[in-house]
Amino acid sequence: MMPAVPPRRVLPLALFWLVAGTLHFLRPRVYEAIVPDAFRDKRAVVYTSGAAELAGGAGVLHPVTRRLAGWWLIATCLAIFPANVHMALHPERYRGIPRPLLWLRLPLQAPLAAWAWRVAVRG
Repeated sequence: MMPAVPPRRVLPLALFWLVAGTLHFLRPRVYEAIVPDAFRDKRAVVYTSGAAELAGGAGVLHPVTRRLAGWWLIATCLAIFPANVHMALHPERYRGIPRPLLWLRLPLQAPLAAWAWRVAVRG
Protein backbone atom coordinates (compact mmCIF):
# COMPACT_ATOMS: atom_id res chain seq x y z
CA MET A 1 0.00 0.00 0.00
CA MET A 2 1.34 3.41 -0.99
CA PRO A 3 1.89 5.83 1.91
CA ALA A 4 -0.41 8.81 1.96
CA VAL A 5 1.14 12.00 0.69
CA PRO A 6 -0.26 15.09 2.36
CA PRO A 7 -2.53 17.06 0.00
CA ARG A 8 -0.53 20.20 0.74
CA ARG A 9 2.38 18.59 -1.16
CA VAL A 10 0.39 17.01 -3.99
CA LEU A 11 -1.99 19.84 -4.83
CA PRO A 12 0.68 22.43 -5.80
CA LEU A 13 2.39 19.88 -8.05
CA ALA A 14 -0.89 18.90 -9.68
CA LEU A 15 -2.00 22.51 -10.07
CA PHE A 16 1.30 23.55 -11.66
CA TRP A 17 1.07 20.84 -14.33
CA LEU A 18 -2.66 21.25 -14.90
CA VAL A 19 -2.25 24.98 -15.50
CA ALA A 20 0.83 24.43 -17.69
CA GLY A 21 -0.99 21.82 -19.77
CA THR A 22 -4.12 23.95 -20.11
CA LEU A 23 -2.08 26.88 -21.41
CA HIS A 24 -0.96 24.74 -24.35
CA PHE A 25 -4.58 24.63 -25.50
CA LEU A 26 -5.47 28.22 -24.65
CA ARG A 27 -2.34 29.80 -26.19
CA PRO A 28 -0.98 27.25 -28.69
CA ARG A 29 0.82 29.84 -30.85
CA VAL A 30 3.08 30.82 -27.95
CA TYR A 31 4.19 27.20 -27.61
CA GLU A 32 4.40 26.57 -31.37
CA ALA A 33 7.08 29.26 -31.53
CA ILE A 34 9.39 27.20 -29.30
CA VAL A 35 8.90 23.84 -30.99
CA PRO A 36 12.14 22.90 -32.80
CA ASP A 37 12.01 23.13 -36.59
CA ALA A 38 12.55 19.38 -36.94
CA PHE A 39 8.87 18.91 -36.08
CA ARG A 40 6.62 19.59 -39.05
CA ASP A 41 3.27 19.71 -37.25
CA LYS A 42 4.04 22.10 -34.44
CA ARG A 43 0.41 22.35 -33.30
CA ALA A 44 0.27 18.58 -32.82
CA VAL A 45 3.46 18.72 -30.72
CA VAL A 46 2.00 21.52 -28.60
CA TYR A 47 -1.27 19.66 -28.03
CA THR A 48 0.55 16.40 -27.30
CA SER A 49 2.84 18.01 -24.74
CA GLY A 50 -0.11 19.84 -23.21
CA ALA A 51 -2.06 16.60 -22.94
CA ALA A 52 0.96 14.93 -21.34
CA GLU A 53 1.18 17.69 -18.74
CA LEU A 54 -2.56 17.47 -18.04
CA ALA A 55 -2.39 13.68 -17.69
CA GLY A 56 0.52 13.90 -15.28
CA GLY A 57 -1.08 16.67 -13.26
CA ALA A 58 -4.34 14.77 -12.97
CA GLY A 59 -2.55 11.49 -12.31
CA VAL A 60 -0.71 12.71 -9.24
CA LEU A 61 -4.00 13.56 -7.56
CA HIS A 62 -4.98 9.93 -7.00
CA PRO A 63 -2.85 7.64 -4.81
CA VAL A 64 -3.25 4.69 -7.20
CA THR A 65 -1.84 6.60 -10.20
CA ARG A 66 0.45 9.01 -8.34
CA ARG A 67 3.72 7.09 -8.70
CA LEU A 68 3.24 6.36 -12.42
CA ALA A 69 2.18 9.96 -12.99
CA GLY A 70 5.32 11.14 -11.24
CA TRP A 71 7.49 9.12 -13.60
CA TRP A 72 5.33 10.42 -16.47
CA LEU A 73 6.04 14.02 -15.45
CA ILE A 74 9.76 13.32 -15.18
CA ALA A 75 9.67 11.88 -18.71
CA THR A 76 7.69 14.90 -19.86
CA CYS A 77 10.39 17.22 -18.48
CA LEU A 78 12.97 15.31 -20.50
CA ALA A 79 10.79 15.36 -23.62
CA ILE A 80 10.25 19.11 -23.57
CA PHE A 81 13.89 19.92 -22.84
CA PRO A 82 14.76 20.21 -26.58
CA ALA A 83 12.33 23.13 -26.86
CA ASN A 84 14.27 24.97 -24.16
CA VAL A 85 17.56 24.21 -25.92
CA HIS A 86 16.02 25.47 -29.17
CA MET A 87 15.09 28.74 -27.50
CA ALA A 88 18.56 29.24 -26.04
CA LEU A 89 20.25 28.53 -29.37
CA HIS A 90 17.94 30.80 -31.39
CA PRO A 91 17.52 33.95 -29.29
CA GLU A 92 16.78 36.02 -32.40
CA ARG A 93 13.37 34.30 -32.55
CA TYR A 94 12.49 35.36 -29.01
CA ARG A 95 13.40 39.04 -28.93
CA GLY A 96 10.87 39.69 -26.18
CA ILE A 97 12.74 37.42 -23.77
CA PRO A 98 16.12 38.54 -22.42
CA ARG A 99 18.88 36.20 -23.60
CA PRO A 100 20.01 35.21 -20.08
CA LEU A 101 16.47 34.02 -19.31
CA LEU A 102 16.56 31.75 -22.34
CA TRP A 103 19.62 30.04 -20.88
CA LEU A 104 18.18 29.99 -17.37
CA ARG A 105 15.24 27.93 -18.65
CA LEU A 106 17.57 25.00 -19.33
CA PRO A 107 18.30 24.02 -15.73
CA LEU A 108 14.68 24.68 -14.73
CA GLN A 109 13.63 21.22 -15.93
CA ALA A 110 15.77 19.55 -13.25
CA PRO A 111 13.95 21.04 -10.24
CA LEU A 112 10.60 20.36 -11.90
CA ALA A 113 11.54 16.72 -12.39
CA ALA A 114 12.92 16.55 -8.84
CA TRP A 115 9.67 18.00 -7.52
CA ALA A 116 7.66 15.30 -9.31
CA TRP A 117 10.01 12.61 -8.00
CA ARG A 118 9.97 13.90 -4.43
CA VAL A 119 6.18 14.27 -4.20
CA ALA A 120 4.83 11.58 -6.51
CA VAL A 121 7.46 8.90 -6.96
CA ARG A 122 9.19 8.82 -3.60
CA GLY A 123 6.14 10.08 -1.73
